Amino acid sequence: MGFFQKMFSNNPRQSSSISKMPVLTPQPLLPNIQENINYVKDALFHTDDLIHQTLSIPGYNSEFLFLYSMCDQKKIRDEILKPISDHRHLDQELKETLIDMRANKHDDLENVIDLLVKGNAVLFIEGFTECYVIEVRSSHERNVTEPSNEKTVEGSHAGFVESLTINLQLVRKHIENRNLVVRRYKLGKQTRAETVLIYLNNLANPELIDEINERLRSITADNITSTEFIEEYIEDTSLSPFPQLLHTERPDRVIANLLEGRAALLAEGSPTALLMPVTFFSFYQSPDDYYFRSFSGSFIRFIRIVSFVIAICLPAYYIAVVSFHYEVIPQDLLLPIKSSIEHIPYPPILEALFMELTIELLREAGIRLPGPVGQTIGIVGGLVIGDAVIKAGLVSNAMIIVVALTAISSFVVPSHEMSSSVRILRFPVMIGASLFGFFGIVYSLMMILIHLCSLHSFGTPYFAPVAPFRLKDWKDAIIRLPQWKLNKRSNDPAPQKLDQEGYSGEGQQHGDD
Repeated sequence: MGFFQKMFSNNPRQSSSISKMPVLTPQPLLPNIQENINYVKDALFHTDDLIHQTLSIPGYNSEFLFLYSMCDQKKIRDEILKPISDHRHLDQELKETLIDMRANKHDDLENVIDLLVKGNAVLFIEGFTECYVIEVRSSHERNVTEPSNEKTVEGSHAGFVESLTINLQLVRKHIENRNLVVRRYKLGKQTRAETVLIYLNNLANPELIDEINERLRSITADNITSTEFIEEYIEDTSLSPFPQLLHTERPDRVIANLLEGRAALLAEGSPTALLMPVTFFSFYQSPDDYYFRSFSGSFIRFIRIVSFVIAICLPAYYIAVVSFHYEVIPQDLLLPIKSSIEHIPYPPILEALFMELTIELLREAGIRLPGPVGQTIGIVGGLVIGDAVIKAGLVSNAMIIVVALTAISSFVVPSHEMSSSVRILRFPVMIGASLFGFFGIVYSLMMILIHLCSLHSFGTPYFAPVAPFRLKDWKDAIIRLPQWKLNKRSNDPAPQKLDQEGYSGEGQQHGDD
C-alpha cells in the first residue's frame, strides 16, 4: 500500500519545503522611451496584437501601448486618446485628467507587462522614469441568473458568473462586515489565474486558513484556469471516489457556509465556488431545506439520504435475491419474477451491467446534445430501448423497474459531484452481490463505511457527526430543526465562536399559552 501511495502521490504540500512560484527580478523604467518599449516587445515576443501608438503632446515624446485583443477600443478612443490629445502641455490639468481616468503610476517594467497582459493600457513619456497604467479592459460578461444545476423553489435566484469582481460583490452585498477577508493568489505558472480565498476573520479557524494558504501556495502547475482544476491539488485524498470540497454556484450557499466558519475559493473565469471543509452530509443539504419549514425541509433531506442507499444497494439487492436468496421473495411475487427472468440467456449481473451502462450512455448523450434534442433522446430513447429489450428477451421487467428507480435515486442528490460518485460506487457493490449474495453487499458497504470514516476534509472528519458521534450536530445534518433551535454552529469547521444569533423560542411558548 505504501508503494502505491508513493506512486500516485501528487501532493507537494507533504514535502518539508514548499515550492514557490519564481519571482521575476524588478526592472526599473528608463528615461529613454524607446528602450522601455523594446523591453516590453521582447518580453511579449513581439506578439502581433500589441499596438504601439504615438500621442501628440507638444514638447513631449509619448507612446501608448495596449493589446487590442484584451482592450475596449471605444474606451481607448473616447476616454483616453481624445482627452490627452486636447492638452497642449503636460501640466497639472493633464495630470488631473489622468487621475480622473484612474491612471496609476508604475516604475517597474515587469509589473507593467503583467498589467498589460490583463487588459490595461500603458502611457510612456520621454524623460520620465514612471509610466501611467490605465484600465481599458474589454468586458464580456453575462447577466446574473439562477444556476441551471442548482435550482430552488423559493429563496434567492441569483448565481455566480465568470467575473470574479461580480462574484465578490454578490457575497459582500449580503455580508457587509469588516471581518470578511479576501486573499488573492496567482495560480498557474502559465495561466496566472487570479484566485481568491474568502472567509470571516472572526469565525474561521486560523489553523484552517493557514492550511488552505499553504496548500494553495504549493501548487506549481502550469494550467490553472478554474476552481475545478484547483480541487485535486488541495484536497486530502485525491484517489477517493467521494468529493471533499463542495462545488456551488449559489451566493446564498456560500454566504451560509461562511457564517458557519468555513472558507470559499473563487477564481476568475469560473462561476463555481469551492467550500471547505465539508462533510458527507453537506452534499445532501440544499438551500430549499432552509427556505421551507423545518418539517418539510427535514423530510426532503431524509429522502435524499435514503436515495443514497437506494442508488447504491438496489441493483445489488436484486442480483443477490435472484441469484442466491430467492427464498426472501414473497410467494405471490415468486412466479411473476421467475417467469420474467427464466428466458434471459445470461446471469443477472450482466443484465444489470447492460442496463446501467445503457442509462449512463443515454444520460451522457442527453447532456452533450442541444437542449431540445437531448430531452428527446432521454425520453424517447429510454422508452424505445426499454420496450425493445424486454420484447427481445434481453432484460426482465423487474430489472427495468430496478434500473429506473436506481437512476431516479442517483439524480436526487443536490451535488453533481456526489451524484457521480454514487453512480460509480454501485458497480463494485453489484459485483460483490453477484459473487457472494447478501454477504457481498454487506462486505462492500462495510468497506465504503470504513473509507468514509477514515476520510478528512482539511482536518474535519468526513463522516461527522456520525463518526465521531456528536448528537448536538444532528440537528442540522440528517434533519433540520426549527431556526430558533439552531443557536449553535456546527463543530465540523471548528469555528472560533459556536454561539450564533437565533430565536429563543419564547414567542412560540407564549403563542401556545
